[in-house]
Amino acid sequence: MAFSKVKELNKIIEIISNGRKRTNILKGCEQKAIAFLVTKIPEWISSDLLTLIGVLGNIIVSASFLLAKYYNRIYLLIGILGFFVSWFGDSLDGRIAYYRNKPRKWYGFTLDFTMDWIGIVLIGLSFIIFLDNSWKILGYLFVTLYGWEMMTALMRYKVTGKYSIDSGIFGPTEVRIIISIILIIEVIFNRSIIFFAIIANVGLLIANIMDFIKLLKSADSRDKQENKIIEN
Repeated sequence: MAFSKVKELNKIIEIISNGRKRTNILKGCEQKAIAFLVTKIPEWISSDLLTLIGVLGNIIVSASFLLAKYYNRIYLLIGILGFFVSWFGDSLDGRIAYYRNKPRKWYGFTLDFTMDWIGIVLIGLSFIIFLDNSWKILGYLFVTLYGWEMMTALMRYKVTGKYSIDSGIFGPTEVRIIISIILIIEVIFNRSIIFFAIIANVGLLIANIMDFIKLLKSADSRDKQENKIIEN
């Protein structure tokens, strides 16, 4: 019986993965959790509704920064709930479509990518408001660098035909967990978030530069291959 359940779980994972290669450190646990959840989601909950739930999660995170700014830092903990809601909707919207054999690859890709960007802007703007005047530049840099990362992901898809949401061992799930831990630390130690924001921006900058260099090499390799075809 146990073997049968494991086999069924692996089959569901294969269906919802749709050939997408993941490199994040929590991919094993995450895929099993998603495979379990897609079997429990009621039929009336559509992919679009799950995308909306993901956006709602980002709005909750954004609201937590504003409440912390104008009322009390303890409200930052609401952001943890927001990240969970965001993960739930963002992780399941596309997977549930493949599980139900109703995939809309390009529609889903367009909607999901746009909603992710709107969510990042909302969180970034509220983070800028939360920070003291002398440190607001950190929020601006975060939104700019994250936007660069998303743009690189799009260009990588165009050049290589492969779409990846992970940067090495870190994916959206790991980022949500790390930021949630940072929020807890900020509630305990005031202004510690500035230190983590600096580290995050430096890390994003380094990762973006490395990904950009790799992408340039892939683009150059594709140019050479296409030029050979033309010459022949």
